[in-house]
Parts: sequence; C-alpha cells; structure tokens
Amino acid sequence: MCGLIIWKQHPVSKSKRHGRMRHKIRGMAAVANMAAQPREKQKGAVKMAGYRKLGRTSSQRKALLRNQVTNLLYHGKIVTTEAKAKEVQRIAERLITMAVKEKDNYETVKVTAKVPRKDKDGKRIKQIIDKDTKKVLSETHRDKDGKILRIENGKTVTVYDEVEKEIKKDLPSRLNARRQMLRILYPVTEVPEKNAGRKRGTKKVDLPAKLFDEYGPRYADRKGGYTRIVKIGQRKGDAALEVLLELV
Repeated sequence: MCGLIIWKQHPVSKSKRHGRMRHKIRGMAAVANMAAQPREKQKGAVKMAGYRKLGRTSSQRKALLRNQVTNLLYHGKIVTTEAKAKEVQRIAERLITMAVKEKDNYETVKVTAKVPRKDKDGKRIKQIIDKDTKKVLSETHRDKDGKILRIENGKTVTVYDEVEKEIKKDLPSRLNARRQMLRILYPVTEVPEKNAGRKRGTKKVDLPAKLFDEYGPRYADRKGGYTRIVKIGQRKGDAALEVLLELV
C-alpha cells in the first residue's frame, strides 16, 4: 500500500516577510540608480580597449608600430592593412604635431669644429709625424708608386682643419620633443644601391631633424589631418583589406 506524504510548510513570521521585502526594494533601487548614472561611472562597467591589439603581444605590437611609423615618415607612404594603418596614423600625426609646434624653438650657435682635409678625389690627406716630438716627417703617407711609406719612429695621422660653423641648438621644449620622437622612431641608415662606394656613401638619417625642418614648415598652416588612408582592395591569401597610408 502506497502512502502519500504531505510536506507541511512552516509559516514565515511577519518580521522575516518584511525583511525580504526590504532587501528586494533595496536591490531594485540600486539597479535603478546604476542605470541613471553615465556608463563610465557605473561600478563594474565593461570598458572597451583604447587601442587595437592586432593579434600580437605588447612587445611585438610596439615593435611593429614603431617600424611602420619610421617607414611612413621616411618614405612618405606605406602599404598595410586598415587596422594597422589606423594605429600608425594616430602615432605619426602626434609626432608631426610636436614638430609643427617646436619647429622654430631653437637658437643658432657658432662652434669650432675639426674637419678632415681632403684631396681632389675626396680622400683624407694623411701625413707621417714623429711619435715623440710630433714633428712632421713626411707630408704624405705614400710614395710615388702609391705604396705606404714606412719611417722609423713615425706615425701616420689624418690632417684636420679647424672651421667655424653655425648649428641649431634646441631649447628645452624642443629638446624634450626630440627625445619623445627618438623613443618611437628607429634609427635609419641610407645605403647606396650601387656596390661601388657603398661603404663611403653610407650615412645615418636624422629623422627628428627631418620632422622639424621639412614636415614642420610644410604643415604649419594645417590644423591636423596630416595623413590620408586610401583603400586598395583585398589582399591575396587572407583577403585582408589593404590600404595606402600616405602624408598629405
């Protein structure tokens, strides 16, 4: 014989019912108050990232953006994806804005510099001097046949001339702007395409000086918007949208 079990519900006291009601009302009031506040002030609100992560770690992303900003300011244009271009655009325009602001903030100073003396072929002139007395033993370090001279107790040195020249000395705010640029820009070295004279023709490029002297005057009357993005189309392989990012 199957018996029927009836569960008896204990009565809830009046004080407990009032306590539950008060808790429910407080919760509803808190939700209403949170909805009335601006989104940025809401406690625990989810905030969107302030930049694109580009599917890379922070160190990889910084290196990528530094490289592309350097190439954009050196060459004037680059081809990349749309997401990368928008991040590069933000950094490049900030650097150009600093250059426009500080382009005239310098003073001209005269300095005396040592410059190596050169012959008609552009080669440095060298002479042989005595190691002890510093007296000139020979005006050239080669003989008539072009072979290097060997003189006892002699030392081959380059001949220098002292010249006066004017240089631009940065004032404190421009110096700070230059250091901010150097934190982002990579060093650039120009190498000739031809093998002949490649070692002699290699030189380092001063990108901050290019920003101050070239881009600063060019964009002096322009209030932002120094770059433009032109859509090219989808890239073969992954179908990513490619764009041309160039200086205006």
